[in-house]
Amino acid sequence: MNAPPTQIETDALLGEIEALGETLGTVRASIGRVIFGQTDVVEQTLITLLAGGHLLLIGVPGLAKTKLVETLGIVLGLDAKRVQCTPDLMPADILGSEVLEDGEAGRRHFRFIKGPVFAQLLMADEINRASPRTQSALLQAMQERRVSVAGAYHDLPAPFHVLATQNPLEQEGTYPLPEAQLDRFLLQVDVGYPDLDAERRMLIATTGATSEKPVQAMTPADLERAQGLIRRVPVGESVVEAILKLVRAGRPGESGIDIVERHVIWGPGPRASQALMLAARARAVLDGRLAPSVDDVVALAKPILRHRMALSFTARAEGVTLDSVIERLCEPLA
Repeated sequence: MNAPPTQIETDALLGEIEALGETLGTVRASIGRVIFGQTDVVEQTLITLLAGGHLLLIGVPGLAKTKLVETLGIVLGLDAKRVQCTPDLMPADILGSEVLEDGEAGRRHFRFIKGPVFAQLLMADEINRASPRTQSALLQAMQERRVSVAGAYHDLPAPFHVLATQNPLEQEGTYPLPEAQLDRFLLQVDVGYPDLDAERRMLIATTGATSEKPVQAMTPADLERAQGLIRRVPVGESVVEAILKLVRAGRPGESGIDIVERHVIWGPGPRASQALMLAARARAVLDGRLAPSVDDVVALAKPILRHRMALSFTARAEGVTLDSVIERLCEPLA
């Protein structure tokens, strides 16, 4: 059994958390220079990166999803690359491939040429347009942080994050993401339209002779240290119990909640609990607090659970939505 931390260790941890909170304030301000409105989207994206996870952004075209990823690469100092997913995109187009080269004395050898996945921040644009074979290749990279090409493993850079986008409207020529790949995304963020004031500021700021540019506020090493610190943030027993209660209540057969038993086909697995624990810690630090609360769990329930649950055909026919089911699950925690 681990010994409780000393007062000196506790004070040092609190100092690190406060310093990180100040740095993250600078990060948000830099992002806000070019991304107007979308406060929740920016917050949940930063939570994902702080927790060391991957993010799925779903929204119609023109909502600055690509701009957000480009801005994050600059502000966090990450090596960012983009892949436009299409049905003819092959795994080698993402992972890389081996080419045969002529060496000295006429000897031939294979040389591995790295693909765009060898980046610290990879944007997979319209990921559901990629074929299942290509999606599977990306799945290995997301889960193992390495790729296998011609029987050899190649480690990916650290930190490594995939930020994928998806258009919810146009479904022709798409391949729905399998449940196993959806589960690898820490959060699913639904990107909505900006409010009137944000759209007015965006309109004026982006159509003039000059425009604001984001400035770097962190380095990749800073981000890795922040991710390590997030895992050291203390979590109270009430928050742990809230996470377990919420996730287990979403599983048909053991939920006991009528709307779940009648309308949910399958519910969230243990990875959802892990995601809630890390994301709640990250949200607390992002808000300048030293420990997460049950409110953090409730606030993150939808982006963490909505892609880890499935409704029956009857539920969809009756107009039942996953968000309404998750809201019902959160009622005992409110």
